[in-house]
Amino acid sequence: MRLKQDVSPVVVVIFRLVVWLYSLISYLPYLMLRSSDSQSFSECSRRVKARSISGHPSGPYRDVRALRALTTCIQPGMNTLDRVFESSVCRNPHLDCLGTRELLSEEDETQEDGRVFKKVDGLFSSKKYRWMSYDQVYKEVRAFGSGLAALEQKPLKNIAIFCETRAEWIIAAQACFMYNFPLVTLYSTLGGPAIAHGLNEAEVSHIITSKELLETKLKNILLEVPRLQHIIVVDDKLKSGSEYPRGISVHSMAAVKRLGAHPENVSRQRRPPCASDVAVIMYTSGSTGVPKGVMISHSNIIAGITGVAERIPNLGEDDTYIGYLPLAHVLELSAEMVCLAHGCRIGYSSPQTLADQSTKIKKGSKGDTSVLRPTLMAAVPEIMDRIYKNVMLKVEEMSVFQRTLFLLAYNYKMEQLAMGYSTPLCDRLVFRKVRALLGGRLRVLLSGGAPLSAATQRFMNICFCCPVGQGYGLTETCGAGTISQLWDYSTGRVGAPLVCCEVQLKDWIEGGYRSTDRPCPRGEILVGGPNVTMGYYKNKEKNTEDFFVDKKGQRWFCTGDIGEFHGDGCLKIIDRKKDLVKLQAGEYVSLGKVEAVLKNCALVDNICAYANSEESYVIGFVVPNQKQLLALAKRKCVRGLWEELCNNPVIEEEVLKVITETALTAQLERFEIPQKIRLSVEPWTPETGLVTDAFKLKRKELKTHYQNDIERMYGAK
Repeated sequence: MRLKQDVSPVVVVIFRLVVWLYSLISYLPYLMLRSSDSQSFSECSRRVKARSISGHPSGPYRDVRALRALTTCIQPGMNTLDRVFESSVCRNPHLDCLGTRELLSEEDETQEDGRVFKKVDGLFSSKKYRWMSYDQVYKEVRAFGSGLAALEQKPLKNIAIFCETRAEWIIAAQACFMYNFPLVTLYSTLGGPAIAHGLNEAEVSHIITSKELLETKLKNILLEVPRLQHIIVVDDKLKSGSEYPRGISVHSMAAVKRLGAHPENVSRQRRPPCASDVAVIMYTSGSTGVPKGVMISHSNIIAGITGVAERIPNLGEDDTYIGYLPLAHVLELSAEMVCLAHGCRIGYSSPQTLADQSTKIKKGSKGDTSVLRPTLMAAVPEIMDRIYKNVMLKVEEMSVFQRTLFLLAYNYKMEQLAMGYSTPLCDRLVFRKVRALLGGRLRVLLSGGAPLSAATQRFMNICFCCPVGQGYGLTETCGAGTISQLWDYSTGRVGAPLVCCEVQLKDWIEGGYRSTDRPCPRGEILVGGPNVTMGYYKNKEKNTEDFFVDKKGQRWFCTGDIGEFHGDGCLKIIDRKKDLVKLQAGEYVSLGKVEAVLKNCALVDNICAYANSEESYVIGFVVPNQKQLLALAKRKCVRGLWEELCNNPVIEEEVLKVITETALTAQLERFEIPQKIRLSVEPWTPETGLVTDAFKLKRKELKTHYQNDIERMYGAK
């Protein structure tokens, strides 16, 4: 993972001498001021973090602080989400809670290839985030919940939310938690059939949405959802002149809050939820087919956020979290619930406005991270991979002196991290500008949704000067399973089980994984504990297949992922049952493993490996990095428009060579390396339907989309 450096040995010696002198001068005061019980990162990382409570290598494994009992709640008696939020409001009534950035203007900008993109303009002052205090949010929550009740929304009756990530989403959710309305969440990128399926299966009569989603998606399927009666739009101004089917009323969120503030509605008694009541029915992104609704109780969510919060030290009012991932995803919802429970403030953003270089930020304007300067952030690997590649492209464009300094500092800091030491001089002089890309104050970065490559994780550690807590969790476990300790700088692992759950390994004989394997026990990952959800909504067959209750009455979920436990109690994800394909000659190929390796190739923005048992080799669909591919075409003297380059067999062959080199360097077996590829003209986004909101591949849809190419690459055409 060291960066290649073509530097004179004399320069290396001088650099190391300067850094050594600085370290020596600063180390003496550090030794005197350090407390006697403090430990270095390396000492902490060698600790045992989890143990098998049965003594058997299969487990179950628990965090060493939860060997006697699993933790179920943040504070005693706080067993429902409304109580947790009310407690936070009582402690922090005047602190900032939810912030939204003011939009000054929006204009069209024509790109070099002729395409037109919307660009937003925001000023440079941090005052351009408009904040609501905890007390203000609480009053809005009460009014909105009361207004929904006045619109005949009943306790324990489902209500849907189909909306982008924004402050109004959380206000609506807290209102539903407070008034015991089970909240049905749907991804804003779902297609019409999937939306209609979720709404009809959940039998909702009320839905909360945005003006844009109402006009572009929801309006087209209203006739397919016969039970729907009320549409609440979170935007202030509704579009005039729109017509809706008879029997459907459209209200603004402000109007519903005004209705809820009427004396007769305020005085109406509400029915508070119980810990076992359903808080959320979270529809999955549908990566393996029709979205499934996961029933999550109040106690499930509270157990999950208790486990997550325990891994983030010193959470409190000084922290600012940036919310931009889909709130319909369990990772983002859990992260924001953790923040609200601890008095943090949440500023909202979107992937298109996150950084100064984001697609919707006008040149010269500041992205949201620059204005908000968050201390906490959650990210999926896809986003961190993009940051990594973009920064490394910038490094290539630096002057010789700047590039040399960066490479020397990068490799030096990697050595120091491995030994458990920090590098304040390098951080201040070399990595300060890179760190400023995400605001410059980031102290914790949580990664989830998919495996994070070792190269990207180490890059984030080094250049952003903050630990990366790589986690493992699923919707079915409230996003909670494992998270690596922030002082554990090892890569490729997802940490020890959280204090709210335990993890067991189940032998998978067909795949060759057993708990008796050496040196590490391996098997299918089973997660058990109070964070394991109530099951799938109206899906008994899948519930029987994926969930079970043990003799002690504890619920377990069978993840389908394959893992191994290391000697210190940390888990590593090594495979997935559904991603394992047996080739014609009998070799097993893990498609996920192949993709994780090849994503580190500079030419690859995204990749889907494909194979079937009737063929003898793997093929791949590749979204190429535009800048790298254009540079490759220039070197090979190949001219043409972007689409022509992607369809050019010479370019295809050259990309395959680079991919093969990357695979061999990473020590993939020959049979695991794609033998043929297809370059994709368009990137895969949730809007294309080829990836989920968390950027997980939708293999079924990708196979259908590239069916002609599959037949061509396997010789049928």
